[in-house]
Amino acid sequence: MQNIAKTEKTWMTVLTAVNIGKALPIAWLLAFTFIFGIQDWRQTIYLCLHMSYCFWWLIEQWFYPQRQQLFNQPIGVAGFIFVILYVGVFYVLPGYLAFTNPVPLSMITAAVALLLYIFGSLINATADVQKLTAKQYGAGLVRDNIWRFSRNINYFGDLLRYLSFSVVAGSIWAYLVPGAIFILYLQRMSQKEQAMSVKYQDYADYQQSSARLIPFIW
Repeated sequence: MQNIAKTEKTWMTVLTAVNIGKALPIAWLLAFTFIFGIQDWRQTIYLCLHMSYCFWWLIEQWFYPQRQQLFNQPIGVAGFIFVILYVGVFYVLPGYLAFTNPVPLSMITAAVALLLYIFGSLINATADVQKLTAKQYGAGLVRDNIWRFSRNINYFGDLLRYLSFSVVAGSIWAYLVPGAIFILYLQRMSQKEQAMSVKYQDYADYQQSSARLIPFIW
């Protein structure tokens, strides 16, 4: 019985569950395309943004195998179900709202969404690549270049991307997703601050010279 329980607890890692959750929106969006059709370039832009994000998340682990070390904790059945419902279902809410929105997408709204997505992706990817490269060469606390502006600059870029999905969706309900992600990141940032303060002696100085999340603001 103990062996069975142990197997149930360690049958999958959190990263594997997240990867499945990230792949599910692709299937959902294709289903929305078949069910609701493409009525406006709102749906076309949303498909391009959200699906490219999902594909990038998956192939980035192939480009940078070090990322596979993230979220490598074991996860049980209950945790797996939660991740699938949260990442693979809830995160698709803006997509559903985009496909059921009958109002044509304006040029200004599209421009805002594209700017948020492009800069969010660039910020997030740059931060990840810098930290992965630095850690590969044995660096300690990474606090220069893009990381000098915010201690969680990667989260900031990710939030910009999710905001772009909500902007394209054109519904106030779509902002529930970036709002929920923001709350999740607040918890992660709090845990990270505590761990980094113990690990690095110069972290307190880094806190004083950088923003917590939003560069130059907070």
